[in-house]
Amino acid sequence: MRVKNRLFWIIAVISLVVDQLTKFWVVQNFYLSETQPIINGVFHLTYVTNTGAAFSLLSGKVEWLRWLSLAVSLGLMALAWFGGAMLTLEQLGYGLILGGALGNGIDRFVAGSVVDFLDFRLIQFPIFNFADISINLGIICLLIATFAQPKNTTRTR
Repeated sequence: MRVKNRLFWIIAVISLVVDQLTKFWVVQNFYLSETQPIINGVFHLTYVTNTGAAFSLLSGKVEWLRWLSLAVSLGLMALAWFGGAMLTLEQLGYGLILGGALGNGIDRFVAGSVVDFLDFRLIQFPIFNFADISINLGIICLLIATFAQPKNTTRTR
């Protein structure tokens, strides 16, 4: 049996596994609010939880965000399963977004908050996780696919 949009599913699983394994490692090895400098003053691992969305937007809206994560995840799975064959960059983008949505969604359903730990202090960036990276990389892939799509493109399975 040949799976349609195979890259989508592979990327979604890889990004979900990386996200969940890194969060598990942080929870097992750090106390809440503990920080460990990797490059002092530039990049630290800092264990925090976030009840909101990216950059703590909608903080405290866990109930709404958990259902949004589920809806986005189910929508993306339906798109890949029932929709047409996607371009490689579309599969990559949607797969990354699905993996990230599932990763943060699992946190919201299980713990009521998302585990964040990547702390770039040099630029005072909000603390984030690999699910956030996946979602943002996925959006970039989709933007590139949208604006750089050649006229006569064949879809891949």
